[in-house]
Amino acid sequence: MYYFNIFILILFIMVGVAFFVLLERSILGYIQLRKGPNKVGFLGIFQPFSDAIKLFTSENMIPYMSNFIIYFFSPVFSLALSLFLWLVFPFLFNLMDFIYGVLFFICCTSMGVYSVMISGWSSCSIYSLLGSLRSVAQTISYEVSLSLILLSFIFLIDSYNFVDFYYYQINIWFFFLSMPLSFCWFSSSLAETNRSPFDFAEGESELVSGFNVEYSGGGFSFIFLSEYSSIIFMSVLYIIIFFGCNLSSYTFFLKSMFICFLFIWVRGTMPRYRYDKLMYMAWKSYLPVSLNYFIFFLGFKCLII
Repeated sequence: MYYFNIFILILFIMVGVAFFVLLERSILGYIQLRKGPNKVGFLGIFQPFSDAIKLFTSENMIPYMSNFIIYFFSPVFSLALSLFLWLVFPFLFNLMDFIYGVLFFICCTSMGVYSVMISGWSSCSIYSLLGSLRSVAQTISYEVSLSLILLSFIFLIDSYNFVDFYYYQINIWFFFLSMPLSFCWFSSSLAETNRSPFDFAEGESELVSGFNVEYSGGGFSFIFLSEYSSIIFMSVLYIIIFFGCNLSSYTFFLKSMFICFLFIWVRGTMPRYRYDKLMYMAWKSYLPVSLNYFIFFLGFKCLII
């Protein structure tokens, strides 16, 4: 039953990614005053599945000078890491309960840097290598602020388990206690998942495609799936940390959908950041804010005790 539940979880994540892509393409179409996908099926509802068939059946081009084994397995490794993240989701029954779920989340996001770096390096292309180097610097920088924000709440609730975020937010959400931290977390999530306006790892509108430029067919599909499943997970995690996680209420899923919509809305409205300003914002703006809140939560905890 346990393995069957994990299989159902992965299946629904993949279906959720498919319809999230459809939602993104439709919203971007409305933002840019054009039609989104609306031909395949009723209102284009089967468009993601036709895209998946097209991607997985297209020819898989392999660069002649690439390190084949590493080049082939790095997208699989990236997808596996993004699916591992879902194991820390605070399921209340029939799945594993992580006592150290926060630490597991930080470890998995840190390992995600290696998949991007190895993908760019193993392609033996200067464009993909440059894209992966920019992505590694960006991801490591924003992981510092993400980890400090999580550490602040760990000191506040004295637990590494995401389930405890539900018990401590029954009466009041942490959002009202730490509103600046929630905004820092959201923009750091955009940078962590390589989303616009921080999509320097790919930069579709100015570069060829960044670290995944040499991938096609199934390899590109795996990178695509891992990126979008990470976006959905970061949206859900934002709600768990700042807005409570009452899984028995449909409002939890409505709030998660709204954060997913914000990811798309930001992509459709904001221009790409300059790279030096991105790094300046990480180290000169977000790091001092998260450190100050960390000290504030320590003092707050001492007062309570």
